[in-house]
Amino acid sequence: MDKGNVWDERAQAYRDSAPHAAGPDLDRLVEWAGAGAGKTALDVGSGGGHLARRLQEAGYAVTTCDPSPGMHPDVICRAEELPFPRASFDLVASRLAFHHFTSTELALAEVARVTADAFLLEDLLFVDERVEQAEKLRDPSHMRCYSLDEWRALFAAAGLAIEASEVIERQTSFSAWLERCNCTGETAERARELLSHRLDGDNYASTVFLLEGVKTS
Repeated sequence: MDKGNVWDERAQAYRDSAPHAAGPDLDRLVEWAGAGAGKTALDVGSGGGHLARRLQEAGYAVTTCDPSPGMHPDVICRAEELPFPRASFDLVASRLAFHHFTSTELALAEVARVTADAFLLEDLLFVDERVEQAEKLRDPSHMRCYSLDEWRALFAAAGLAIEASEVIERQTSFSAWLERCNCTGETAERARELLSHRLDGDNYASTVFLLEGVKTS
């Protein structure tokens, strides 16, 4: 089964996901975005549409894009091949999607190309190799997470300057985290073992980062 079909099957679970629908991380992204009246925004890897909804509420005219038809994006495409002209949007944003992209470098180059000014990013922060192994067990579409130093280098290579950054610990239900990707049985137990240092009962501490970038050229 290809990734597109997998994500089509998961679409409703992500639309219904409480930690995706709200939280201080989402609030901060919207705060950084600011008032959007008269402005356009692109949500890359829009998933359940939670970021797009909040940006629309802030006044932005939002276009969503995602490779999964089941997520009901405005445009079905990969982040590495955005079908938009240069500087098409006042703001480009992506939340909790970059660790699924095949090429972080290409995706960053594309968002830098299509934004006229700013790019807002939230994704999982690299914690340790045990967390990486658990992420891949739970969801084979997981590619990898990066440290903040690695992200700074990636942004610079894409022609983006970082104006603000923040790291946030998100608390979520471990069982719900598994269920969203239909991770069960021995695979789920192995993931639990790998994440034992991040678990308190059913509470899973997941570390995310937020970056506010602007084009340098």
